[in-house]
Amino acid sequence: MNFLVILAIVLLIIAGHQLLRIIELSRGLKKTNEWRLTNSDNDMMGKAMLWFMIAFFAFFIWQVNRWIDRSLPPAASEHGKLIDTLWDWNMYLVILVFFVTNFFLFYYAYKYRGNTKTVAKFFPHDTRLEMAWTVVPAIVLAVIIIFGLKYWNEIMDEAKTTDKVVIELYAKQFDWTARYTGKDGKLGNTDYRQISGGNSVGMDTTDALGNDDVIVKGDIHLPLGKEIELQLRSRDVIHSAYLPHFRAQMNCVPGMITYFKFIPTKTTEEMRKDPYTVKMMDGINRQRAKQGKEAVIFDYLLLCNKICGASHYNMQRNIIVESEKDYNAWLAKQKGFKTVAEKK
Repeated sequence: MNFLVILAIVLLIIAGHQLLRIIELSRGLKKTNEWRLTNSDNDMMGKAMLWFMIAFFAFFIWQVNRWIDRSLPPAASEHGKLIDTLWDWNMYLVILVFFVTNFFLFYYAYKYRGNTKTVAKFFPHDTRLEMAWTVVPAIVLAVIIIFGLKYWNEIMDEAKTTDKVVIELYAKQFDWTARYTGKDGKLGNTDYRQISGGNSVGMDTTDALGNDDVIVKGDIHLPLGKEIELQLRSRDVIHSAYLPHFRAQMNCVPGMITYFKFIPTKTTEEMRKDPYTVKMMDGINRQRAKQGKEAVIFDYLLLCNKICGASHYNMQRNIIVESEKDYNAWLAKQKGFKTVAEKK
């Protein structure tokens, strides 16, 4: 068996050598040098460019169709619809430019392929073209920026009503703590010097306004249809409160309070029944099944969108959006800061 293997290798080497000899002899039969491209060579490469363009565009369309169900579900907040609209129009514009520019790139590679009978035209400058590809992009970008600023100003404007829910999200390596207002509707002051094992968010124990504040380490509950004002703080490094399904994100900066407001428009149960969400979760659970993992259900999430340290991936909380009645019932069961402190 070893002899046959060695013999086969030897014969393969001999065959390869003879093939190279044939190629070398065939070169001598050509009337032109092998390194010179002929018109037929250029025609072939030009047509290949057109075929590659068709395959390239087909592959792009297939990719979009293949992975479109892995994007986020529809926005679950009022302002999120504005952001999605702006995103969609940006993508339409980018895709249009992608197709137009690549079409001309490949088409001109074909149209102006090399030919011995064609003389290149000297074309150093054209003012009209310069104006066109300067002014048109400037106008398009100006429109995008104007709409972006308009939406941003609407999103970051002051609260529309005094009947809002104020929640503080306190970030630290590597978790989140939520603090809700009590019956007085106001958050108490904080003092970083009072941070301790029993006072993880640094509540100012001398401020009576904070006695009824509710501190939650688990799931974060939000009422449907109410304006939510998030006040954001950080103990250590810059974190970023990211609520992707509500299209909300704001940095948590040590030493200052930042904020973001939004109005939830779909409860968790409603989003779980959304056709797109159902399809998305089916795809996720099929992949989990292949890896031997249990199926999961959809939940709104709070994430940290800054790489804040080695355990950055742990900064995740589920968000439960429910009816105002259910939210009030849940909040009524929570204990105020003073009550919890006295028990300890």
